[in-house]
Amino acid sequence: MNAVQKLVATGISIGAGFVGSKLVDQVWKGFTGSAAPRKGSEEAAEATLRQALGFAIFSAVVAAVIQVLADRGTNKALSKFSK
Repeated sequence: MNAVQKLVATGISIGAGFVGSKLVDQVWKGFTGSAAPRKGSEEAAEATLRQALGFAIFSAVVAAVIQVLADRGTNKALSKFSK
């Protein structure tokens, strides 16, 4: 993998992470009606254990799915560039 390919892969991963974070926040707010209990936020200090665990599990699942999709997308894009 050359430097350009590494930069493309890094850019895709960063972009997917940013989009995933915003997606998790919006979906969480849509279902619960309150902001996501992220570390250091006021919502995190007031969240029950059930809310904190639910958010942790939900965000981990979304992150794992996004990572797989980003890896597949990156591999597909890089294979097109290398042809």
